[in-house]
Amino acid sequence: MKARPIKNGIQWMGAIDWNRRLFDSLIPLPDGTSYNAYLIQGSEKTALIDSVDPAMEHILMAQLDGIPDIHYIVSHHAEQDHSGAIPAVLRKYPGAQVLCTPKAKEMLIDHLGIAAGRIRTVEDDETISLGDKTLKFVHTPWVHWPETMVTYLPEDKILFTCDFFGSHLATSDLYAGGNPFVAEAAKRYYAEIMMPFRKAIQNNLKKISGLKFDLIAPSHGPIYDNPDYILNEYRNWVSDRVSNLAIIAYISMHGSTQIMVDHLMNSLTQRNVKVQKFDLSVTDLGKLAISLVDAATIVIGTPTVHFGPHPSVFSATNLANALRPKLKHAAIIGSYGWGTKAAEQISALIPNLTVEVLGSVLCKGLPRETDLAALDALADKIKEKHARL
Repeated sequence: MKARPIKNGIQWMGAIDWNRRLFDSLIPLPDGTSYNAYLIQGSEKTALIDSVDPAMEHILMAQLDGIPDIHYIVSHHAEQDHSGAIPAVLRKYPGAQVLCTPKAKEMLIDHLGIAAGRIRTVEDDETISLGDKTLKFVHTPWVHWPETMVTYLPEDKILFTCDFFGSHLATSDLYAGGNPFVAEAAKRYYAEIMMPFRKAIQNNLKKISGLKFDLIAPSHGPIYDNPDYILNEYRNWVSDRVSNLAIIAYISMHGSTQIMVDHLMNSLTQRNVKVQKFDLSVTDLGKLAISLVDAATIVIGTPTVHFGPHPSVFSATNLANALRPKLKHAAIIGSYGWGTKAAEQISALIPNLTVEVLGSVLCKGLPRETDLAALDALADKIKEKHARL
């Protein structure tokens, strides 16, 4: 793909990865992704903002053909999908310096083998002049590594944010506009990558609140030409507010847990509690993560396998614990054959979740009327808790 102009002296450079379907050997990419780099040509000096994943290095290098000199390479984040092609850019431009936070310097040396002498660290709120354009660096730690920062270009009112406000989305559109697919991709990205650092993001939103910008240019996904939209979404996502939503994440081996899940879902619906259920044998875990951004309650449904929860439930519960959503309540339901420690083991898996456990409903074999009545009582309890939100 060719470089694309944004404003005078500013170009999008990067690569659209239409076919990538897994990130970090963990995160599903149903819509691919992009690796955005940006070239800023001032009246005196030129800067490259970030680079691309090493697999797409050849695309960036072809875009740089005809660019006579680069003085600075800004590394917002040391992870390879953003900084992986920096060594190649340094070879092409032997006079270039890498600009990064002090914490990023060691990471770039360790992860990418960049020589220490090629790296210049910048402090929080430090500025560097390109002549008629100025780069202002704002440290934004834990978005989503400890060394991250963003760059503000005041003359053109652009905020370059790397992973902050990103979206894993392959698209030929340079700008997000009002595209609902961008909105969902951004929420998925936040849920899977940013949500564990919610408190840090609250602080970083405050740090950039005094800057005036018309564009937010992340390193994944399209540029936000209506930045208030994504800023307001982030403010909501990182707040302590939850919605009247209960999630049921479950798996069923022989149908008993399925009966319990369906009964509880109907019981909650009758009590005007919104429900989303996820069968972990087939679900896209990214969709589950998106729902966790807003949900007030999670109900985990599991059959018992050798006294403990089903391995798929074990894995999903561990993931929820790692994502640290702002859930308020949790409950456990399921069935067993002769004995179970599922409730105790699941409770032990969620130390990061500051939730009130509303109890468990576990039945031996098929659920009976007393078990279904217990599920109705659980639905009453969830309704009561949600009414207080």
